[in-house]
Amino acid sequence: MVDESSPNPVLIVGCGLSGLTVALEVARFKKVMLLTKDDPTISATAWAQGGIVHLTKDEKSIETHVQDTIRAGDGLVDQDVLKFIARSGYKATEWLINHGVVFSQDKKLNQLHLVLEGGHSVPRIAHAGDATGRAILDVLIQKAIQHPNITILKNTFVIDLIENQHLTKLSHSNNIYGVYALNTVSNEVSTIPASHVVLATGGMGKVYQYTSNPSTATGDGIALAWRCGCKVANLEFMQFHPTCLFHAGERSFLISEALRGAGATLEHRDGERFMAKYDPKKELAPRDIVARSIDFEMKKHGIEHVYLNATLLDKDYITEHFPTIHGKCKRLGIDITKDRIPVIPAAHYSCGGVLTKINGQTNMENLYAIGETACTGLHGANRLASNSLLECVVTGLAASESIVRSKFTHNQQIREYEDSKPIHGEADVIEIFNSWDELRTIMSSYVGIVRSTSRLNKALKRIRLLSEEVRELSEQYRPNKDLLEVRNLVICAELITKSALKRKESRGLHFNKDHQNKLANALPTVIRSNAII
Repeated sequence: MVDESSPNPVLIVGCGLSGLTVALEVARFKKVMLLTKDDPTISATAWAQGGIVHLTKDEKSIETHVQDTIRAGDGLVDQDVLKFIARSGYKATEWLINHGVVFSQDKKLNQLHLVLEGGHSVPRIAHAGDATGRAILDVLIQKAIQHPNITILKNTFVIDLIENQHLTKLSHSNNIYGVYALNTVSNEVSTIPASHVVLATGGMGKVYQYTSNPSTATGDGIALAWRCGCKVANLEFMQFHPTCLFHAGERSFLISEALRGAGATLEHRDGERFMAKYDPKKELAPRDIVARSIDFEMKKHGIEHVYLNATLLDKDYITEHFPTIHGKCKRLGIDITKDRIPVIPAAHYSCGGVLTKINGQTNMENLYAIGETACTGLHGANRLASNSLLECVVTGLAASESIVRSKFTHNQQIREYEDSKPIHGEADVIEIFNSWDELRTIMSSYVGIVRSTSRLNKALKRIRLLSEEVRELSEQYRPNKDLLEVRNLVICAELITKSALKRKESRGLHFNKDHQNKLANALPTVIRSNAII
């Protein structure tokens, strides 16, 4: 039965796995509104090739996963959070299967086909071919579209969260009352009241030049939460996926880690393998080690990329288990059963985000952040492969329970959004794109895989100048999608850089040439500000 006592819906910003998990669960009891700034089918979930960690209730299965995650997270993992997720992990694949997701099967054993990925000690990755995310998303979006208690608004970009200052009569509570949202087609701004707001907008990979993320990954949820005073944590830990396709016609296509798990090797042009110099696990070392090793080899030899060689694998195995990669590369003139794949590290996943409890709750009673937008502490200093989809479902279910139990409701009168400013001219549009290009160059050059204190300080100075320019544009003109994205990315860039400067050591994904040793105590980097940016 749906609770009709609240006049406002639960508002979920983002249509990836975490947002859809919350939407489908909460909609059993409350009205839900799903917002997405683009088409609902575009999200990082759709691009997740490898799969989801599959756990059972077996203690050995749980304990080995716990140890692998701690090892990958380089001592910074919140072990209480990890153990909760590991012990609840069986619910994730169970929940997805119950909703109609079809995973690849091991026909001989009559069970899920599980594969090995980097950092894992045993095969435990459930997958749907090499397009797991797409298989999950297609099923859940259809469920959401058909659900009578879910309304989906596409092409709807959240400008700001509605706080006390936006009410006609000020309240003394620490709550969010809804959002101001821009329709990116009509450019009209609407006021959307909500009983609870869930930020599930994904990551911020587009702050870098090379990324495996979709165009939507502009750090929107992190920036929204930051502007209203939420804490952020561990943003210096940006995971660079070691193997993104290097090709002029396709700059964001991921070559799944599972291909290395199946036996593909990293090589130079002359066929020399190099990973044994860096880690005894070679190509199956954790992602931070593999990405840093490739980066070092590229700089050492002055080359633009290295090669991933899958030609020694069985052709039928490749076409059966990696049809997406095989098909995409073949359309670009690379037959991976015969040709090596040119690859380069690319920004992939943010291990940090808005600081939350295990159920996604922020320091505001009715504001939640989940998925890549959040920092629960699960990933520590480096995410273990395929833990992200697991976290999305487990924390999504926990967030749903919290929201359904919550009695918070409001009937506050909200001020209308001030939109009397002029529309951008052509010169201003060019300036916005120039700012974005400059920001990505700064971040890739100074705040990338290998950092130094002097280069981080240079980056921070330049980012602050860009921030001031973007602020001026925001004050002068009505919002549009491009300006809002740049505004959010500038905030995220500054937070990443500040976090990197605060960490006086090298740990996990954060490597600083001036602080190469690891401190005895692993502590999270937490930043909070009430400033409006």
